[in-house]
Amino acid sequence: MDRGQAEPAALSLSGLKAEFFTPLDEGREREGNLLRRLESKVRILGIDPGTAICGWAIVDKIRHRSTAVDYGAILTPGQLMTPQRLEHLYTGLLNVIERYQPRYGAVEKLFFGQNTKTALAVGQARGVVLLALSQRRVSMVEMSPSEVKQTVTGYGRADKQQVQVMVTRLLHLPDIPKPDDVADALAIALTGLELVKYQEVLRD
Repeated sequence: MDRGQAEPAALSLSGLKAEFFTPLDEGREREGNLLRRLESKVRILGIDPGTAICGWAIVDKIRHRSTAVDYGAILTPGQLMTPQRLEHLYTGLLNVIERYQPRYGAVEKLFFGQNTKTALAVGQARGVVLLALSQRRVSMVEMSPSEVKQTVTGYGRADKQQVQVMVTRLLHLPDIPKPDDVADALAIALTGLELVKYQEVLRD
């Protein structure tokens, strides 16, 4: 170095608080964060859309145990025109969301194997569901009907009765929920919880 040039100042770490993590430390930290999230309570609202009957279910999950907090159906009067029925559905969903404050909402993807009239009605109701969840900032998960059957019964082509029986067993309910739309909403909620858990693992 030229004598006329000043020597570079020595880098001093005095007064600085430094933390050093090995890859193992970082892995443990991520694992700990993931476990804390998975062990905290997750509340989800499962919804089975319909303009005449919309089933809903609030399910909590803590660690590996799922509990049905409440469930029911929003019924719309048959004498109302479609716009009024959808408004009635929207108001009912908002009341459920406000009362139970779910973190997530779960709903099935639209199934095009239904007849045109049924698919149209379900599509209209599903749109109202998505709007209500979005306006109340409830995160949403979606799944196919076969995914619901696979998650609840272990068989993607299970019939409705098999799904209802397994929902009753998994949630330790005294009887099979009625109407069918409510049992479907519970099955959707259970499937949604599994999807949320999977997303938590991927996010970490």
